[in-house]
Amino acid sequence: MSILNSLPDEPEENSSPESHNSLNQDLDQQEQLKQPQLKVDAPLRMVETAFLASAASLIWFINFYFPLGPVLRIFFPVPIALVYLRWGKRASWMAAVTSGLLLSVLMGPVRSLLFVMPFAFMGVLLGATWYRRVPWLVSITLGTVLGTLGVFFRLWLLSILSGEDLWIYVINQVTELTEWIFLRLGLLATPSVFVIQIGAIALIVINNFIYLFIVHLAAWLLLDRLGNPIPRPPNWVQVLMDY
Repeated sequence: MSILNSLPDEPEENSSPESHNSLNQDLDQQEQLKQPQLKVDAPLRMVETAFLASAASLIWFINFYFPLGPVLRIFFPVPIALVYLRWGKRASWMAAVTSGLLLSVLMGPVRSLLFVMPFAFMGVLLGATWYRRVPWLVSITLGTVLGTLGVFFRLWLLSILSGEDLWIYVINQVTELTEWIFLRLGLLATPSVFVIQIGAIALIVINNFIYLFIVHLAAWLLLDRLGNPIPRPPNWVQVLMDY
């Protein structure tokens, strides 16, 4: 017997149609395993968007009828900003519109507009800045501008509905405050109308700046625990929070 005859026969390649069918079945199974994951994202996005939009509306609703001071007001824009961090721009705009429509049913269109401008828009703005990892100073400044416009929108809308110029009430309050400051400083001059109006605008801007800073602090502490962190605060803020 020769050596060639003693060697075992090598297996021939199986090129039968059954092998091709088995490969196609394996590929189909892998695609079927991937498709459900893609299909789950759409209803999950819809459910989370609706839930967070209703949460924002509920916070506004409770704070309007049962005011708890500035506690709930801090969280007005946070749910919509969270929608942006989780699902992007389109979902956050849908959440803003949904919350406005829900509040228009529960409280009427006027109070719904007072929430949408500025807090719903502020949620979209903060979500966009946090998603792009913008520094705190930039996002707080942009939010302050929007919040200041929201105050003037509120005064304009309520002045139209009430038939009175509510800006006069703001000017009267600022006038009393300015006169008190002048007396404390020993100034005998009477503040002009221009100075009083500048002081009123400055107080509105400072109030919104402080509000946006507190919103950033609350979102920093809350959203980190939810797995959607916002940009890190400045070093001096971290040092203060460590104490």
